[in-house]
Amino acid sequence: MELLEIGPNWLLIWVVAWSIKRSALESTLAGIVLGLLQDAITFPNPTHTLGLGLVGITTSLFQKRRFIQEDFISIALIVFGMSVLTETIFAFQLIFVGDRNPKEIWTHYQKIVLASAILSSLWAPVVYYPLNCWWQKLRSVQIAISTKL
Repeated sequence: MELLEIGPNWLLIWVVAWSIKRSALESTLAGIVLGLLQDAITFPNPTHTLGLGLVGITTSLFQKRRFIQEDFISIALIVFGMSVLTETIFAFQLIFVGDRNPKEIWTHYQKIVLASAILSSLWAPVVYYPLNCWWQKLRSVQIAISTKL
């Protein structure tokens, strides 16, 4: 489950899966909350909140413009692109902190972004399908309850 000692970005996969069928506000809030949780567990500087929040809003806007369909390939491609986006934002934050050499950061960034994007995009359909089925069942139960009231 690791490639070059780098694992998939599980929170990114969840934010993309959540954002596919949600509004921009819900998606952004989900990304921000998960980013804050990740920052609480790990070192908060640089933050993961900015990248995951941007992933949420970007993914929800893809759905609104009908750029994607709900198939496994689309989910994998979106996760690949969003993984590149989040790792790029993270690398820029590391550069702006200024305590490291930017050349070192970009060299390390290339390894991280490729490994993370590949693994995350391979795992995304496996995570997306059961979550999507579960969320559809919850939604149908909510609709059934609201029609009975």
